Amino acid sequence: MSPVSAPFHRRGSTLPSHRFPRLPGQVALPEQKGAAPSPARLEPFNSASAEAAERALLTCLRSLRWAHRLADHRPYPDLDALLAAADEAAYDLTPGDLAEALAGESLPSLPKDAYGAAHMALNAAHAAYEARFGHAFVIYLGDTPPEETLDHVLAGIRSRLTNDPEEERIVAAEELRRLAKGRLAHLYGSTELSRHAAPPRGTAGRSGAAPGR
Repeated sequence: MSPVSAPFHRRGSTLPSHRFPRLPGQVALPEQKGAAPSPARLEPFNSASAEAAERALLTCLRSLRWAHRLADHRPYPDLDALLAAADEAAYDLTPGDLAEALAGESLPSLPKDAYGAAHMALNAAHAAYEARFGHAFVIYLGDTPPEETLDHVLAGIRSRLTNDPEEERIVAAEELRRLAKGRLAHLYGSTELSRHAAPPRGTAGRSGAAPGR
């Protein structure tokens, strides 16, 4: 199912003028299953071409600088080392990098049986958020059950609408960091973290499976 699309609104001036090539959408719904971490699962990622590695990384966080940095520092001995490097690189995102990453995000998906009224409520709240801050709302859902997703996201949007733009930039950066870490863990096998963030839709992209899958 495709992520819920908010009505079109003009982007704020903080967003870059260019856009990424079309990549699959990303969501943050809890994932219930995951394999135990294994250094062997990182071997294909460590040995992949820079282009292939960066393409996989961009499904976790759409910052070119972040993806370049992680790809350039291969090989990683284990998943913990990769996640630590991802954290460090995310903390170093510039305002421009953050705007680039936020431009590639979309709203979390609602459960398949969500009523039309739920979609309208989410779209309306997100439209208000996007009008204020100029980018999509991002949130790390942690262990939130799917049936509580709507309430959790709506509460998050309404609470964060009271932030000033600088406060929200800091909050959004932290949510992106946590999402990126959860998505990487899902790709490469951490049971504890992968259940916190489902993979982007079609992680493999258009050219095949991501390295390590």
